[in-house]
Amino acid sequence: MRPPSGSVPTRPRRTGSGPAVLAAEVVTPPYRYRQEEITSAFAEACLAHDRPARQVLEKISANAGVRTRHMALPLEEYRKLDGFTAANEVWRTTALDLGERALRGALETAGILPEEVDVVVSTTVTGLTVPSLEARLVQRLGLRADVKRIPLFGLGCAAGAAGVARMHDYLRGFPDQVAVLLSVELCSLTVQRTDASTANLVALSLFGDGAAAVVAVGERRAEGLSGTSGPLGPEIVATRSRLYPDSEDVMGWRIGAHGFGIVLSPDVATVAEEQLPKDVHAFLDDHGLTPESLTTWICHPGGPKVIQAVERAFGLPPDALAHTRDSLARRGNLSSASVLDVLRRTMAAPPPAGSWGLLTAMGPGFASELVLLRW
Repeated sequence: MRPPSGSVPTRPRRTGSGPAVLAAEVVTPPYRYRQEEITSAFAEACLAHDRPARQVLEKISANAGVRTRHMALPLEEYRKLDGFTAANEVWRTTALDLGERALRGALETAGILPEEVDVVVSTTVTGLTVPSLEARLVQRLGLRADVKRIPLFGLGCAAGAAGVARMHDYLRGFPDQVAVLLSVELCSLTVQRTDASTANLVALSLFGDGAAAVVAVGERRAEGLSGTSGPLGPEIVATRSRLYPDSEDVMGWRIGAHGFGIVLSPDVATVAEEQLPKDVHAFLDDHGLTPESLTTWICHPGGPKVIQAVERAFGLPPDALAHTRDSLARRGNLSSASVLDVLRRTMAAPPPAGSWGLLTAMGPGFASELVLLRW
């Protein structure tokens, strides 16, 4: 098995009937800290004169299920950011660096040249740039000038799963083509220094920084590779999106002069436990499957309470979400990149051929994204 960082190839798979994932890559900034170090630094920077809030932060942090996180900057540099403009400029330069590394690594593992890429789906919810990230990376990576671009914004933690779903949709229409997905999230740069709300304290305790990239090909291109020595991963069988009514205030941003202020309801885990099972059962039933048919659960690590809610909702055994918990412990919640890290970990030691898997994430809307996979 490969170490936690880096591209992960998989074994050849049998010819399927849909697009196939070839490779997944995750990269992180070089500044890695223990959870206690991050908590102490941000408590001093944001809550120096608010002892009760510091105590709440320490308690939340200790129960977040996170051991280490990567930061876009050394911890001591965050004090020097004097507003949204400075933070967003750091975001732009760091995001381009991480995005280039992630895409290069994924393409190399997949055995795909940059000029072979036909469409790029990109997603982020932690910074802003126009032209968008993938446009700024076209020349740096050597992508074609006529590459199609699909930038996504506003889907938050659900966007990694949504990005895989949109690649599937595109490749069903263009089965000879190559699609790549890029996710870059630098959550630490959205920290609100004067916000002592519980939502902001949870964000300070939970979120980390990183980027992920996925390479997928259409059915006919996958058939040409099946049985060769090239790395072939799961087939993307089907997708489903679900937007829940009257839930806009469950998760999101308040965007203003100071940048991105977190909106995070304590009801997230409850909504997940109440709503997700109905959607998953209906989705699987359309394919003649049940939750018991699934060998692999590739779930976004939203936090300990959300993970526990998913386990309860489906009666999962203790090790079913081991990759999800490990990703959270090692990296924190990387927003849209996290579920792609769980996908990468799953591809490192894939289940037997013919196994079914579900990739799922929830995010602002409030919404869920479901992707059915087959190895």
